Amino acid sequence: MWILGVIIAVVVVFAIYWFGIRKPEGEEALPEAPEPKRLPDKADDKAAKKPKASEEKKPSQDKKKAEPKKEAEPKKPAKKEAEPKKEPEAKKAEDELAEKSAESKEGAVDEASEAPAPEQPADDEEPAEPEPAPLVAASVEPTSATRARDVEGLRKGLGKSRAKEGFFGRLAKLITGRKEIDPDIVDEMEEILITSDVGVKTTEAILDRIREGMKNKELDDSDKVWAALREEAVRILSVGDGGLTLRTKPTVVLMVGVNGSGKTTTIGKIATQMKGDDRVALLAAGDTFRAAAVQQLEVWGRRVGVDVVKGKDGADPGAVIFDAIRQGAEAGADVVLADTAGRLHTKTNLMDELVKVARTMGKAMEGAPHEILLVIDATNGQNALAQSRQFAEALPLTGIVLTKMDGTAKGGVILGICDELKVPVRYIGIGEKADDLRPFDAEEFVEALLGSSDSEDIEAA
Repeated sequence: MWILGVIIAVVVVFAIYWFGIRKPEGEEALPEAPEPKRLPDKADDKAAKKPKASEEKKPSQDKKKAEPKKEAEPKKPAKKEAEPKKEPEAKKAEDELAEKSAESKEGAVDEASEAPAPEQPADDEEPAEPEPAPLVAASVEPTSATRARDVEGLRKGLGKSRAKEGFFGRLAKLITGRKEIDPDIVDEMEEILITSDVGVKTTEAILDRIREGMKNKELDDSDKVWAALREEAVRILSVGDGGLTLRTKPTVVLMVGVNGSGKTTTIGKIATQMKGDDRVALLAAGDTFRAAAVQQLEVWGRRVGVDVVKGKDGADPGAVIFDAIRQGAEAGADVVLADTAGRLHTKTNLMDELVKVARTMGKAMEGAPHEILLVIDATNGQNALAQSRQFAEALPLTGIVLTKMDGTAKGGVILGICDELKVPVRYIGIGEKADDLRPFDAEEFVEALLGSSDSEDIEAA
């Protein structure tokens, strides 16, 4: 019986050891595994979970190893029971923090890899961002300040004509400050207009309007007379638009005029303006008689950055311009500016040669030349009017370029040319710079030349 009691006691002790002591120690073995600390270095969640599964299996192996050691110390379950309650919880907390840190790293990697994706809509939005700029630019119109600056610059360029001894100054001295306007003033106005190169025919047309207004008692003071004079000037000058209108590609422009009128320089300035407007210009050195003409045009070409088509010395000008038109069409140029040799308007043979050049241009391209601009030196006065008549008889002029307006006090020649030829002024030159060649605007010109009847404006002149 005592043997049975001993066996039962051994079984009870073994049971106490197995269920009370060994199980906490098995749990204690969980944090001792080194693998959980390497989990944060792995990016795969599945790989992070697999080590945990292996850890759960290790306690069974540790149990077998721990059994012989624990048999010698069967009375230490209390200490072991206290420790497992704290350490496994701390270790579990650390494992959870490790797992969270691993997940946060993986999330950071995923966010970093996905970061470019949000930029895609930003790229899609970029084409839409520039849209407001063109709309604003299209809606912007010249302000009064901008217009005032333009008129002021033109007024300075016409300084000699606006001086007291010039066209404007003499008219201002005659008309303004009078309390009463009598018919005798018309005779004095006639003298000023004719001596300012307005021309007899144009002068009579202007004065007829003044006489009629006085007769009807519409012009009974100096302000009204001045206003009527300005209205007549605007009417005469409003023949057509200023500048060049590129109707086809390329638009072929033929420059003609007498010697020294400024044709080559005008071509260079127009080319500069075209380049500033993102237009492709091609220059044709059709002045093959003046040795320096080709070199001068090449200087402009290099300065502006445009090509120049030239021939040999003494080459046929029509052939040079013909080649330039063909090259311009092949290269997709917007405008071909053709220079010609200066010639006196009284030389019939030279004028006939110019007509042949124009016909040759028509063979190179149908409709060419699209513009024939007569370049006139404004300082020539009445002679400039005679030149324009002769050139208009030989060629179908489409426009006038009046150069050196800053060098004359007789600004009235522009009125006579427009009135007699009914040809619009395309450009006026008031200086040496490229910007000093200005597209003509009738109202702006009259405002700059004649100003107003205000005492301040007249005193400034």
